[in-house]
Parts: sequence; structure tokens; C-alpha cells
Amino acid sequence: MSMTRTTLLALFLAFSSAPVLSQHQHAHTPSPYAGQKRRAVKALSEQQIADLRAGRGMGYALAAELNRYPGPSHVFELRERLGLTKPQQNRIQELFDAMKAETIPIGERLIAQEIELDRQFSGRTVTAESLTATTFLIAGTQAALRAAHLRYHLATTAVLTPEQVRQYGELRGYSGAE
Repeated sequence: MSMTRTTLLALFLAFSSAPVLSQHQHAHTPSPYAGQKRRAVKALSEQQIADLRAGRGMGYALAAELNRYPGPSHVFELRERLGLTKPQQNRIQELFDAMKAETIPIGERLIAQEIELDRQFSGRTVTAESLTATTFLIAGTQAALRAAHLRYHLATTAVLTPEQVRQYGELRGYSGAE
């Protein structure tokens, strides 16, 4: 009987401490953010910074792109395969240039705002008020950037024929049952 009590006690202790051991093991699992501490702007990767500085869409226009509203960048890349006329090509180039002229400064503003937020945290000067103000500025800038990209998709679609829009979808892999 003594042996049974000892065995039961050992089993009880083993099973009751399993969650504690499990939590202890997870505490040492590296965060997926572990290598990001050295970033110049903590909230943005180097690729995101480069994309913002180049005026690239970064997925901001997916609502348009995936609903048959092509953007000027990809339409211009596919101009020959889409059979764009010379006036269409000229207009798409104008839209592309205007989009860059509008979105690059917005991207630079977003980078500066993220740097400011990071500075507040790294300098330990962040307050509830500054946090709210800065994140609202960032959100407003992100909204302005998204709206700009979406507007150029809308304007680009107006330049194309329905057949060119259909072809664009096929060339980009959007056709079929999705």
C-alpha cells in the first residue's frame, strides 16, 4: 500500500507541475520580433521604408486591385499585352507620375511619424496623450496614403476598355472562380 501511495503522489506531482514546466519552457521561446530591435524604425521594415519612399502600393489598394480596378503601375508594365493605344499609354504614364508625386511625400510623412512614435518610446517620454495624438496622426497618414492609391486605381480603370480590364485580370492571375 505504501508503494501505491508513493506512486500516486509521484504521478500527482508530475502532472500538477506540467503546466508550470510548460509555461517555463514557453518563456524562453524567442519572440518573432527578436531581430527587429535593431531596425532604424521599429514599426517598419527596410523593405517597407523603401516602398514608402518609392511610392509603391504595399497592398493599400487591394480592395481596388482584386475587384477589377487596375492600377497605373501594373497597367503600364502590361501596356503591350493589353494593347494600349498611344493616348492610353500617355494617360496611364501621367497617372503613374501623379500617383508617385502624391504618395511619396505621404510615405515620407508616415516614416517621420513612426520615427517620432519610436523616439517617444525609446526615450521613455511617451504619455497616454502623446500616444493617442501620434497614433491618430499615423492612422490619418495611412488613410491618406490608401485613399491616394485607390484613387489612381479608379482613374486608371476609367482609361481602359472593359476588355482591357478583363485581360488585365487574366494577366495578373485574377480570373476564374476565386
